[in-house]
Order: sequence, then C-alpha cells, then structure tokens
Amino acid sequence: MANNIKTIAIIGGGTAGWMTAAALSKMLLPENVTVKLVESEQIGTIGVGEATIPDIANFNRMLGINEQAFLSATKGTFKLGIEFRDWGKLGDKYFHPFGGHGVDMNGIDFHQYWLHSKQNGNTAKLEDYSICSLAAKQAKFILPDPNPKSVLSHLRYAYHFDATAYAAFLRSFAEQRGIVRIEGKIENVATHKDSGNIQSVTLDDGRIIEADFFIDCTGFKALLLEKTLGVKFKDWSHWLPCNRAQAVASERIEPLAPFTISTAKKAGWQWRIPTQHRTGNGHIYCSDFISDDDANQVLLEGLDAKPLGDARTIHFQTGCREQFWVKNCVGIGLSSGFLEPLESTSIFLIQQGITRFISLYPDGNLSEVIQREYNRLMTREFTQVRDFIILHYHATKRDDSPFWNYCRTMPIPESLQHKIELFKAGGRVFRDDQELFSKPSWIAVLLGQNIEPEVCEPILTGIPIDDIQRSLDSMNSAMIQAVSRLPSHAEFIQKYANGVNS
Repeated sequence: MANNIKTIAIIGGGTAGWMTAAALSKMLLPENVTVKLVESEQIGTIGVGEATIPDIANFNRMLGINEQAFLSATKGTFKLGIEFRDWGKLGDKYFHPFGGHGVDMNGIDFHQYWLHSKQNGNTAKLEDYSICSLAAKQAKFILPDPNPKSVLSHLRYAYHFDATAYAAFLRSFAEQRGIVRIEGKIENVATHKDSGNIQSVTLDDGRIIEADFFIDCTGFKALLLEKTLGVKFKDWSHWLPCNRAQAVASERIEPLAPFTISTAKKAGWQWRIPTQHRTGNGHIYCSDFISDDDANQVLLEGLDAKPLGDARTIHFQTGCREQFWVKNCVGIGLSSGFLEPLESTSIFLIQQGITRFISLYPDGNLSEVIQREYNRLMTREFTQVRDFIILHYHATKRDDSPFWNYCRTMPIPESLQHKIELFKAGGRVFRDDQELFSKPSWIAVLLGQNIEPEVCEPILTGIPIDDIQRSLDSMNSAMIQAVSRLPSHAEFIQKYANGVNS
C-alpha cells in the first residue's frame, strides 16, 4: 500500500466522466483510494441522444446495474442494429444487425452458402436470415432466449437512450459509492517541476485540487492531455471528412423502432434514434461541401415528426491522440479522440478506455511499460474502428455530389484496402487482434454496399444447390415463425421498464 495511488481526480463530467467514476467506484475501495470528479454546471456537455452497441450491456453488468432501472431512468429503448439508406447508391437499403446471419455449417461461414444460393437464383437478401433484422423490421422485441437451441437465442441487442440522463444515473450510482463530486471551473493546471506530472488543478474560486493521478474527461479541448501535457492529435479527416453535426430532438413516432436509421445525404448523413419519449436526430456533414444553413435545412426536411426545439451545431475533427496515457494522466472520451457516431462506437471507446485502464491499473511508480501497452491497445482500437467507418464512405457508387465523388475516389488505409481485396477474392473476412467488429458486421456492410466476391467459396461447389437452399429456407422459416410470436417493441418496453417481466 505504501506506494499505491491514493487519490484520483477525474476532470470533467458528462458520459465519459461519470462512466469512469462509476467504474472506479466499483473497483476501488474508498478507504484505499479517494476518487474526486470535478465538473462545472456552467460547461455544457455534448450529450445528445445516444445509440450504442451490445458491449454497453457488459459495462452495465460489470457495475451491477439493473437493466429495467437503467431503461426507466434513461428513457431507453432496445436496438437490434442499424438500417443504412442510400449509402451504396441512391435507393439502396440494407440492415447491419447485431448478431450473425443464419448458422455457419461445417466450419464454413453462412454467407458463403447464401452467395452460392444467390448465384443460383435465390432472391432472398442476406438480412432475411438474421433474427435481429426480421424482428427490427416488424418493430418487435424480446430478450434473447437462454436456450441455445432456440432461434431466439441469436438475438443480440444494445440500447438507445438519453445520454444526459445516463450520465445523471451514473452520477447517482458513483456518489452512493463514495465518489466525491466537486463543482467548479478549472482556471489553471500545475505540473511538477522535475517530473512534469500533473500536480493539481486550481478552480475559479481559488480551491486547489491535488491528486496522484488525473483522468482527462474535458471533451474536445483536452485541457490536460493537450493543453497541459502537449499531446498531439492525429488528424484522420482526409479519410473521414465530416466535421460538423447538427442535432435536434423531435416528437416520438410510431411504431417504436428497435433500430437506428442512418440515411446518406449529399454531404454526409442523418441519424434517427428512437427513445421512449422522443426521437433523436442529427445531421453529420462536411462544411467544405455544404453550408451550415443548408445543412440545417437538410436536417429539418429529413425529420419524421415535429422538432422539439432548434438544432445545436457541434464542431469536431476525426482522429485520436498520439498517446492516450502520458505521465500521470489518461484521456478518456472526446479528449482522447473522436470517431463520428456512424456505427455507434462513441460510448464503446469510452468503455474501452476505462476497462483497459482498470486492467492495467498502475501503482505509484507509473510504469512506462504499462503506459506503452495502454497506448498500443487504444491506438489499435481506434484504428480498427476507423477502418470500419471509412468502409461505409468509400464503398459507394454514388456520384451525385462532390462529397461522394471525393469519398469514392480517396486513397484509403492499407489495412482497409487489404480487407476489401481479400473479400473480393473469395468472400473471406478475418478479424485482427480481437477487433470490435465481427465477421458478420464486415460482411453486412461489404455486401450491403455492393462489394461482392469475384469467386465464391470453392469448397461448396460439390454440394447440391438444392440441399443448400433447403437449409436456408428452413432457417428463414424458423425465424419468421419465431418473430411472429413476439410482442411489439413498444409493448415490451412498457412492461419491462416498469418492472414487469414479459
């Protein structure tokens, strides 16, 4: 205990700050480590309606959070995937589901069987063999069946929720477990003369907050990592050129959809995120190709219901820090980097920053080996997510605007180019180093945006196509029957979030 960290200061609140505080409150005993969170009511957070990926459920389970209480507090709904409109070309529509497609057979990926059947006249889409996709399109939902033999065991879900409410929910959780919240704006950051480590922050009323370790959750301004420690930003805007978002809530619409909608526009894309009480909407765009006023018009014209206020404009730059952990400071959330929310990865990257820190939790010596490993893992995480998002922009046939002409013809990272070429050569996808997105995710987007293999799996050429088709038809039929018996998403939410299990 003599050389252990005794105090940790989280600078900044919002989703990143309170997720970090909640996790540390679960992992550290208050009598051993004092954790303080400094935030100011005067400084707003980005917090718009938030869509997530299934990993968020693991984070909540780690904290021991009751799912029904969480959904009730955050006006949350369930999410089975994302529907993409107009991305490959105008008029296109495809679904990226959580979970897989069909069932792999004899060690061969399901999509290979589907490609063979498609070549022989099968008109069913790949997503017709996804239980998540079929349920989403009918606005139905139920929790996965724990019986692995049930087709409903293949359901996989995440959430839509009010991000501000989630931060408030976690604040209450963390404070009950000993986290100390300090209200105030940071006026100055002091560093140790010899080590260069951060020593303290001074608030606008003169109070000085000292700590052994600091976590930077100050958002885009990165007050500690960049402004104090000088960590540079790796700019990825040549691959992901969108740099602004306008967000506005609108009235709730029926039916209550258990999925996010992403619609490509002439200079970016628009999201629709349904929560219990309203719909979150936003337009992500590149200011080099459209003015803010025109972008606002695109946003409002794309709404499905009456807006509940004026749109907020958020400026951003895609990329990440050259280092995420420097000296006695780790950046988590927007201070560490930003990848636009096209695949709902913002909270996941916060979560990874937290869990990696906990798994590499240092003693007071702050080993440089541990810091290097953290930086390696987080750089890899950001890079892998980056490539997946770039795929959506680059794999397009759209030529109806200068923005899409740029995205279609831009050079892409070699790591992504390799994945595309490998898929074209034989429909194969391999995950790298435990990367976030699974094979079914890559396959959904590659095929959804019209990248098809030049050669199908040669091993399957000896299997009679009628046998393949019978297997596919059986899977599809079982899924359709299972979905027909499900309650609507709205009905399930109404009962479940009020504590009545369906």
